Amino acid sequence: MVNLFNIYYNFPYPLRVLLASIKGYYLRWWRYGPETERVIQEALCREKWDYKKWHLWQEERLNYILWLARHHVPYYREYWDKRTKKGEKESWKDLKNWPILKKELIRVNPYAFINEKLSGHKFFVSHTSGSSGTPLTIFTSKKTLRIWYALFEARVRHWHEVSIRDKWAILGGQLVSPVNRKKPPFWIHNYGLNQLYLSVYHISPKTAKYYVEILNRFKPTHMIVYPSSAASLAYEMLRQGLRGPDSLKVIFSNAEPIPRIFKKRIMDAFGVPIYNVYGMGEMVGAASECSEGRLHIWPEVGYLEVLDDKTYETVSSDTHVGRLIWTGLLREDMVFVRYEVGDRGHGVLRGGFKEKKCRCGRGLPIIGEIEGRLDDVIITPDGKYIGRLDPVFKKEMPIKEAQIIQEKINSIRVLVVPDNDFDSQTKNIIINRLHERVGNS
Repeated sequence: MVNLFNIYYNFPYPLRVLLASIKGYYLRWWRYGPETERVIQEALCREKWDYKKWHLWQEERLNYILWLARHHVPYYREYWDKRTKKGEKESWKDLKNWPILKKELIRVNPYAFINEKLSGHKFFVSHTSGSSGTPLTIFTSKKTLRIWYALFEARVRHWHEVSIRDKWAILGGQLVSPVNRKKPPFWIHNYGLNQLYLSVYHISPKTAKYYVEILNRFKPTHMIVYPSSAASLAYEMLRQGLRGPDSLKVIFSNAEPIPRIFKKRIMDAFGVPIYNVYGMGEMVGAASECSEGRLHIWPEVGYLEVLDDKTYETVSSDTHVGRLIWTGLLREDMVFVRYEVGDRGHGVLRGGFKEKKCRCGRGLPIIGEIEGRLDDVIITPDGKYIGRLDPVFKKEMPIKEAQIIQEKINSIRVLVVPDNDFDSQTKNIIINRLHERVGNS
């Protein structure tokens, strides 16, 4: 089997930049359009709504999504048809009568969750495993994708006075250079998205200075990072006396909570605040941190239930931790009702939604601390700290769940729950993908 990554790596850097930028322009075409600025402004206006107005809006939207799922989404239509034939009288109009949706059901048959009214539409196909290690295939329409990214512009960049039109950098989990590369570049310029994409797989005591040098040359206004990887780079910056770019205004975290020690280290190293952004590839829920340090839910994206771990009853107060169960309100293309995303968190804070606004002035609901998404890292013999290894298990692999365990500095163990089609070729693909990211030593 031809290894496309090896072919890509053998191209000269300018050609790789060209290929990355072409993909960037393609992604920009999917994510942004003439309606984007209007959607941003509408989202900003809705932030002034009070609890009553949000409650009415969510109630109306939730009723529509339940109707859509009941009549036009194969998995749910079959579920309720069976119950009707059995003479069961629970109404589909009441959310509490709907079953909890597990990732495994989506993994086995993602097509069963596509809205049949959109049959024949062109979808953007993505693969996500999130924090659970369960690979999923997600189909998203251009309409959904553009609203999602407009909301990101409004609730993340706009809140902190930066823009997609600015230069920005990302510490991400895509392979942009061979993991055994000892000298830069460990990054790729993507002109289609005004982006400098830096690999998390090469951060080490010896390479930290190169990361800082390219950031100083690129001059981004903001960065999006995995906190574990950014903390590793920040540690070396502080230890080696390296200074980040003066152009930098803010850093946004992605995919993981920010432990206090990481937050302080990153802020000390870069000299700018870091704010948390919560979301998932399934696009059923999202939240972002305001300048007051509160995590505000995006009500247009999903309806949240926080349920007790054992009883699956709603938690009694915002001081209790439970499972986060989301019903997607944004998506009409792939519909998920009462979806257990694999995260745990505190209930919605009353003061942020029902009684008074946050000191930032926004009427969006506030959620307490989110748990369950903290990534561990692999430490390599040459001192690299490598997190976000979930891409190893993406791309529709025949596995249900996976776990990576490091038992020694020079060895890791991979546990998988195989699906029916798991074979030696799948095993070799996993091994090769791990070698591509952590090396062979």
